[in-house]
Amino acid sequence: MNSLGIVFRGLLPLGGGLLIAGCASLADTDAHVGQANDNRADRASVPRLAGRDVSLPVLGDDASLEDYLRYAALNNAGLEAAFNRWKAALERIPQVKSLPDPRFNYTYFIEEVETRVGPQQQKFGVAQTFPWFGKLRLRGDAAAAAAEAAHQEYEKARQALIYRVKDAFHEYWYLAQAIAVTRENLRLVSNMEGIARTRFKTGTAPNSAVIQAQVELGKLDDRLRTLESLRQPLVARLNAALNRPTHLSLPWPEALPDPDVSFTDEQAGQWLAERNPERRRLEHLVAREEAGIRLARKNNYPDITFGIDYIDTDDALSAGVADSGKDPVMAMVSVNVPLWHGKYRAGEREARHRKAAAEKDRDDTGKRLDADLALSLYQFRDAERKIDLYGDTLVPKAEQSLLVAQQGFEAGTTSFAALIDAQRLLLEFQLAHQRALADRGQRLAAVEMLTGTEIAGSGRGAEERVEERRRLW
Repeated sequence: MNSLGIVFRGLLPLGGGLLIAGCASLADTDAHVGQANDNRADRASVPRLAGRDVSLPVLGDDASLEDYLRYAALNNAGLEAAFNRWKAALERIPQVKSLPDPRFNYTYFIEEVETRVGPQQQKFGVAQTFPWFGKLRLRGDAAAAAAEAAHQEYEKARQALIYRVKDAFHEYWYLAQAIAVTRENLRLVSNMEGIARTRFKTGTAPNSAVIQAQVELGKLDDRLRTLESLRQPLVARLNAALNRPTHLSLPWPEALPDPDVSFTDEQAGQWLAERNPERRRLEHLVAREEAGIRLARKNNYPDITFGIDYIDTDDALSAGVADSGKDPVMAMVSVNVPLWHGKYRAGEREARHRKAAAEKDRDDTGKRLDADLALSLYQFRDAERKIDLYGDTLVPKAEQSLLVAQQGFEAGTTSFAALIDAQRLLLEFQLAHQRALADRGQRLAAVEMLTGTEIAGSGRGAEERVEERRRLW
């Protein structure tokens, strides 16, 4: 069974030796600084688990997506909270299935009761109540269903955390690629501006070509500044999922994992119906309310109490009395009288309404999840289509078009405006290609969250990565 405890048990034997490396920088100017301070801040936020200090991995260089997921599994407070709620619900089961505490009674006779065999001084008694047949079992069934619902709530939190990390990681990766592409285009236009300036000086190009190049340089510089200023908010978003202070720095992601996947929409729909944690949680809540209805019916039957009393009796005042000082022992049985049937009928109606509400929640959530999955699948397929379109067709053609425009401009057969348009088109297609790559990973993560399934392809090492994920989570 997957649980946070498996995460902790699987990583504690490493004794803090598990290292998570960071990603390579986008360029030398983006080199990481303050890593030692970041590491100290990480260690300051290490949780204490089962009385032991857990050493978190260090996010240094070359960290992969799996490393970030492992870090989140160890350190995310929300996941640990859901895990403890589940374990607390499990501890509820033996409590509700147990008999009520027995009652001990003591009576001291302020004035001794005189009897033939002697005066009675004090009385001791013990009694045990037994709920009507089936009540304890039904209480246990309801508590077990509630505990399994808490388990699915934990699974939902686990899947949501995986999605948060993957979504933030892919967005951060796209930002790195967008900055790199924009910088390359800035360098390209800068070279164009130099060529235009040279041709203007020789009288083979108008001054408007130089101005157009300078305007384009200004636009690209503004875009680059906007992208670079977005880094800190995205780092804060990823740090939040990792339960790290949001101001800590993170290296640029070096590469995305290859999502070598093969599944149909019908398969995804079946996984959603069978494995979605939210849907399964609501199913268990319906089961809990069903047990509540049967338990409410049992309230029309009495509970039975058995007891025994012992009276301490002193010797008789008169000599020669038979059984002098004999202590009597008495057995007792009592039942409560379920007289107020209106109250019990109201309790049964309440239980039925609670079940109806749980069923409606289940049905409404099921339709919403179906719609969310349909949209995520569309976005995933659309991203795959765009990756093929831009990567295999449009980007190569745009590169070819830009090359032809450059050659035409140098030969004097193409205007500088056409050259700038070719450069803009290439930039647009390059960014669209990188955006589609990030979108595919984000939408696949959404499909995995909704279906409760780690969707692995047949690529090399894919099965090993999934098995490692299951062991950790």
